[in-house]
Amino acid sequence: MSLLPVAEVVDELVCALNTAPQVLLNAPTGAGKSTWLPLQLLAHFRAKGRIILLEPRRLAARNVAQRLAELLGEEPGETVGYRMRAQTCVGPRTVLEVVTEGILTRMIQQDPELSGVALVILDEFHERSLQADMALALLLDVQTGLRDDLRVLIMSATLDDERLSTCLPDAPVVVSQGRAFPVERRYQALASHIPFDVAVARAVSQLLREEAGSLLLFLPGVGEIQRVQEALSSLISDDVVLCPLYGALPLSEQRKAILPAGEGLRKVVLATNIAETSLTIEGIRLVVDSAQERAARFDIRTGLTRLETLRISQASMTQRAGRAGRLEPGICVHLTSKEQAERAPLQSEPDILHSDMSGLLLELAQWGCHDVTALTWLDAPPHAAVTAAQTLLQLLGVMDAQWRLTELGRQVAACGVEPRAGVMLANARDADERATAAKLVAIIEEPPRGADGDLNTLLYRNTPQWNQRARQLLQRVHRKEPVGEVNSQCATRLLALAYADRIARRRGQSGRYQLANGMGAMLDQDNALHRYDWLVAVSLLQGNQSPDARILLALPLDIDAVQAEMGHLVAVRDSVEWHEEQGTLRAIRRWQIGELVVKSQPLARPSQADMTQAILNGIRDKGLSALNWTEASQQMRVRIACAANWLPEYNWPCVDDDALLANIDTWLAPEIQQISSRQALLNVDLVKALCNLLDWSLRQRLDSELPTHYTVPTGSRVAIRYFSDKPPILSVRMQEMYGEAVTPCIAQNRVPLTLELLSPAMRPLQVTSDLSGFWQGAYREVQKEMKGRYPKHLWPDSPATTAPTRRTKKYQPPV
Repeated sequence: MSLLPVAEVVDELVCALNTAPQVLLNAPTGAGKSTWLPLQLLAHFRAKGRIILLEPRRLAARNVAQRLAELLGEEPGETVGYRMRAQTCVGPRTVLEVVTEGILTRMIQQDPELSGVALVILDEFHERSLQADMALALLLDVQTGLRDDLRVLIMSATLDDERLSTCLPDAPVVVSQGRAFPVERRYQALASHIPFDVAVARAVSQLLREEAGSLLLFLPGVGEIQRVQEALSSLISDDVVLCPLYGALPLSEQRKAILPAGEGLRKVVLATNIAETSLTIEGIRLVVDSAQERAARFDIRTGLTRLETLRISQASMTQRAGRAGRLEPGICVHLTSKEQAERAPLQSEPDILHSDMSGLLLELAQWGCHDVTALTWLDAPPHAAVTAAQTLLQLLGVMDAQWRLTELGRQVAACGVEPRAGVMLANARDADERATAAKLVAIIEEPPRGADGDLNTLLYRNTPQWNQRARQLLQRVHRKEPVGEVNSQCATRLLALAYADRIARRRGQSGRYQLANGMGAMLDQDNALHRYDWLVAVSLLQGNQSPDARILLALPLDIDAVQAEMGHLVAVRDSVEWHEEQGTLRAIRRWQIGELVVKSQPLARPSQADMTQAILNGIRDKGLSALNWTEASQQMRVRIACAANWLPEYNWPCVDDDALLANIDTWLAPEIQQISSRQALLNVDLVKALCNLLDWSLRQRLDSELPTHYTVPTGSRVAIRYFSDKPPILSVRMQEMYGEAVTPCIAQNRVPLTLELLSPAMRPLQVTSDLSGFWQGAYREVQKEMKGRYPKHLWPDSPATTAPTRRTKKYQPPV
């Protein structure tokens, strides 16, 4: 083992740890950083105390601990132990603990000083899981305020050195060479016209025929593993054993994939990215990389996490290729073109940018941190995701309006599970409810594959890992309480409290539901839960093909029992609404869980205030077109808008649709106080209503500077037509403008009127904004033509100085 490459930097690393609080180790795959180095640090690091080694996955944690114990000639639980969810193997002599991410966070919360711990190692940090980022933030906080002697070592084969060095500028970087054998990397894009699973199976079988040795195949998820395994089974020879490898597999099946193939056999390990790091899979010489991975992406809008198939980063490709060169020269075939591989991002995006923040916020609140920006992050949690998490935690009753833990919140945080799971455990009132809550949490944390998702049935299933996890939760949360029996009747209350926003009601079509939060959801066609009107949908998956989320786990719900036992979940809302057919208002009382109406009943005649508010709400929904906009009211709107453009020094209100709807209570409400029918609404004087937007001085200024009418020389009051996109127009008989030498103006003489001069028959003769120029020029042609057509009317040679008239020559007064 002394020949491992990392052995060459042990002294340098120990020296760095003795002098710096944080140290970065960049060591390629096969260097021995996970399976050998921790024992050397245990022996040579001068600070005495335990070492905590964080591994991102349970399978890796268990195998790393097993390997380290074997090097000491011991079993796990002696010098080296491990802790993970539902499984602990440590003893009184344990000084090196391999733990998973949630366990490390729990240890820090329970003992902020990490008493007796000298060094925390964060392995495979390049994966940038949410828990790893949070653990680093908490550890840095511990070092700053509680333990300046605590050391943190961050290790990976593909560290994002630039990001880490920016965050930890004083941290020394130690670089180790790898011991990997040469790996020939090939690029082979899959044919687009062949199904993915078939194309992958053919690529694998071809490589097996051409090359010796066992093969590791990286696929995005379990579904692809199963389909490719089926397609591959008919293409391989009898000496090839197919071994799937993913987190939900039983331990015995996982061990089968990891251990060497039997004598005279080769194996093909079909794995998710669980095999990308930490695990040593014996005998692998060939790697086929689909260049894809399944990643969880939290949707802030829906509050759900969806799984997306993504192209992996260049760092992940390097990691995967490295698995082929552990024992001898190997070959890695990336199932993508070289050009596409080179366009891939250098590093994978960290989970913190795409995750549900509710669990993180709960941990931080328990830590005493109520502002996420107060901690040091490599990537800060996105503000929108933090806000969505705060909203959920308030809905659950875990946080108050100041984002501090409530009494229930403190109990939930102490459970060490996700917030919704903690709500169930903390709300359990008796032995049976405690047993039921623990079993529900165990099922939700590791749901079964291929089941119909009916929690009524799953609660009574005797599954060892669920039972073990439930016992662990009961021991942690209710140590001295008696243990009861699982009871599906208890499950209704517990799940409704934790998932009130996911209570679902059937809506028409088979298998389609609406959730209390307003979202749509659906069951698979063959799911037996179809027959129930009400469900609580515990686990949902948002797909890309349908707007409705797919219900994975649910419990049938007795809605009457929910109302009787959990009345606080049911809100009583009175509303006044239009009856579309009758055109009148009606009052309705509804009992609702979120957006779902449990029952409703009509009410007596509502108050005038309620009716007014109902009308305003209806107009907000339907828009301003629901009102009767007469020519006069439309002109009023345009005049106010024009005044804002022409006289900007005054504080004119905005009158576009959005502004009027936003301020509808100000201008319209006073005019509809006695309205109770649609016909009455159509009779509302909107000119008067719009005047409510103007104070007395602005009304006076509007009437004087942008008048509705202009008094022409004959004394007639002629309407001015205003427009939003062109100058105002005055349409008037030409004879009534005799004696007017220049174009009239409005808006403090800033805006000339456009004159539409009409014939005695009210037909347009001329449009001009320069009356003086018209009298002196084009008027001559008009005069000639009009004299012949209208001989009884006056067509003087000097219209600018002629008295105006409404009459013919017969009635012309003497000059």
